[in-house]
Amino acid sequence: MKLDAHQHFWNYNIRDYGWIGEEMRVIKRSFLPEDLEPILTEAGITGCVAVQARQSLEETEWLLELADQHEFIRGVVGWVDLCSEEAAAQLEKVAANPWLKGVRHVIQDEPDVKFVLREDFQRGIALLEQYNLAYDLLVSKEQLPYAAELVQKFPRQRFVIDHLAKPDIKGGIQTPWKEAMEAIAVHPNVYCKLSGMVTEADWNTWTQEDFTTYLDTVLQAFGTDRVMYGSDWPVCTVAGTYSQVFNVLQTHVHTLSAAEQQKIFGENCAAFYRL
Repeated sequence: MKLDAHQHFWNYNIRDYGWIGEEMRVIKRSFLPEDLEPILTEAGITGCVAVQARQSLEETEWLLELADQHEFIRGVVGWVDLCSEEAAAQLEKVAANPWLKGVRHVIQDEPDVKFVLREDFQRGIALLEQYNLAYDLLVSKEQLPYAAELVQKFPRQRFVIDHLAKPDIKGGIQTPWKEAMEAIAVHPNVYCKLSGMVTEADWNTWTQEDFTTYLDTVLQAFGTDRVMYGSDWPVCTVAGTYSQVFNVLQTHVHTLSAAEQQKIFGENCAAFYRL
């Protein structure tokens, strides 16, 4: 069993996807399940987790419909406004759908570097456990130390860091990202997605070696029980093909045991999201 723990679908329009700039024009179009399924099949991947790309309940409900229609979509990480006084009501509505496995907010775009420490946000996080939902932490490297404070306050809540917390791979800079990752990895309720790396590197000239120290840091900090492969398709295609992205991780972990590789490429994802 191989799973892709992180990919997106969307019906493109410039109003809802304004973050897709001209430099990303290759993804200025719709990406739907029928586009991804043959790519996953070619890579030997049997299922995926669809992750929100818009801050809307409408998109969450649409993703849940897609999961109901396509067997290979094993779960959805949707969006709920956890800062809202209506958070409980919103969760009550969407969590009734068994395909919802987690929620996410694009914290990296919040101007407040301490966003995760806001009282209203933490009230929302406190609601997730009763619905058996995980939380995807899409944070920048600058926000990562505050995310460590958050996860410490909620030891029973499952968290996963998206995209290695977006280190500066292009610049080859590790400090203070490395120390912050090691600090948050101390908490056993936190996992990390091995995803989104090629878009943090030089899109045109990246090589396998660019990722070595970053992957080594995460694997040493989290071990092979708390990391999972994610492609970040179709965003990753601004910097490489799906197979190239998949091969970056496969090449890096090829010396690990078969059991460890099975964890990274599927078992950990299934366990974390309770697929």
